[in-house]
Amino acid sequence: QVQLAESGGGLVQAGGSLRLSCAASGRTFSTYGMGWFRQAPGNERDFVAAINWNGIITYYADSVKGRFTISRDNAKNTVYLQMNSLKPEDTAVYYCAAAVSGSYYLLAYDYDYWGQGTQVTVSS
Repeated sequence: QVQLAESGGGLVQAGGSLRLSCAASGRTFSTYGMGWFRQAPGNERDFVAAINWNGIITYYADSVKGRFTISRDNAKNTVYLQMNSLKPEDTAVYYCAAAVSGSYYLLAYDYDYWGQGTQVTVSS
């Protein structure tokens, strides 16, 4: 069983930055693929970014490409999402997810474990 805990959300003005963290329990974090998703009220959970087990491969949604950066520190069992140039439309609850396979995925159902989410609110 893997437990994921997101942190770093909050309220920020448009154009600002936030860095989300997702801390994982367990000894096998370094073998997991990790992803970030977000869900705004009334919307489905949308893919944001993903990274494979060793951090070599990353993938981003078009809406965040060039503004967000996903990274991981396997020594700290943590994955990060650096968010720059934030826009009001980035407002959502952000979730991290782990894929036991070690690969990266764009679809939520490919992930095995999920965190509880952290709220990000971007004011205009």
